[in-house]
Amino acid sequence: MSSETTTNGKAADTAAEPQAAATTAKAAAKPAVEKAATAKKPAAKRAPAKSRAKAKAEDDVESEDVETDEDAEEKQKTPAIDPNSKGFILAADEDDAPQQQVMVAGATADPVKDYLKQIGKVALLNAEQEVDLALRIEAGLFANEKLTADTGSKKMDKRLRWDYEQIVHDGKIAKNHLLEANLRLVVSLAKRYTGRGMLFLDLIQEGNLGLIRAVEKFDYTKGFKFSTYATWWIRQAITRAMADQARTIRIPVHMVEVINKLARVQRQMLQDLGREPTPEELAKELDMTPEKVVEVQKYGREPISLHTPLGEDGDSEFGDLIEDSEAVVPADAVSFTLLQEQLHSVLDTLSEREAGVVAMRFGLTDGQPKTLDEIGKVYGVTRERIRQIESKTMSKLRHPSRSQVLRDYLD
Repeated sequence: MSSETTTNGKAADTAAEPQAAATTAKAAAKPAVEKAATAKKPAAKRAPAKSRAKAKAEDDVESEDVETDEDAEEKQKTPAIDPNSKGFILAADEDDAPQQQVMVAGATADPVKDYLKQIGKVALLNAEQEVDLALRIEAGLFANEKLTADTGSKKMDKRLRWDYEQIVHDGKIAKNHLLEANLRLVVSLAKRYTGRGMLFLDLIQEGNLGLIRAVEKFDYTKGFKFSTYATWWIRQAITRAMADQARTIRIPVHMVEVINKLARVQRQMLQDLGREPTPEELAKELDMTPEKVVEVQKYGREPISLHTPLGEDGDSEFGDLIEDSEAVVPADAVSFTLLQEQLHSVLDTLSEREAGVVAMRFGLTDGQPKTLDEIGKVYGVTRERIRQIESKTMSKLRHPSRSQVLRDYLD
């Protein structure tokens, strides 16, 4: 029995020796680790206050020491996190912040699919989480106002300023979380407006701007869910963008609203009457004149490209069917060429001065008629002499021997 006790005692001593050695090594290594951490502090970025508070609490439990004045001074000297810096450093214990999964995703050939893949990784929020985020956003805005008001005077205590900066930072994190969790709402609303002149991604982008506005204006005290409130802002942003950007020829927003109202009434009357309503019927329903209805309908027409392909093979274009009023008819072109030839043959029967005066007076050479003074300067005579030459030449041209060949072109 005594031998067993001795054996067990030796075994216990043998097992206790490694534990004691480990404790001794840990105690010896701790000052070195703390010293190395202190040396690295100026070069490393600090985690938010929540992470530091947790680390400090653990140190207090281990050392059971009371915080000194030097520690308080060191905290005040700690540089605040710059909210304008590129990205935020999140502690591992901030469970309420999204995992920034929207920013990290593999690119694909389809940008829409890539975007949907990114936003699908953020979990949706319940009503309680939305209220919590809204409270943090409101606190961040309040703290930002306090900091802005103190920018000129700089009378705020350093510790208080540091606390306000942390609240502002936390408010921005909450705002980012609320935005990312509702990006899928924007996509679902943007799908309803596709095929109206704007790309799907452009509609999503405009809807996201409306979502940002909704986050800034959301009042959690009303008791409504954020999605109910944000839907209105998202729709407004998308419809306004379509009114400004979707049309080739921009139409004012108020006129776009009239066009849309006319289209809705026209569709409703088409279902009720079983036929297309007349302008008079639409005017009576919309409380406007028939002329105004026709004018609004013209504004609502979309322009068509002349290069729009036609037919199953697309071998012809829409512009091929439109008459060009300025195009020269081949028959007229031939007739004009013959007239020029006959006119030159008639002018050849006149003297050089007479033919020159008539040609310059009526612009037969360059298409620009000249005045009597301009022609007189060319020949070095007075304008009265040029008028006499013109009158004499026109009398010769009216003689049947010369005018007969030109009369056929007057019809």
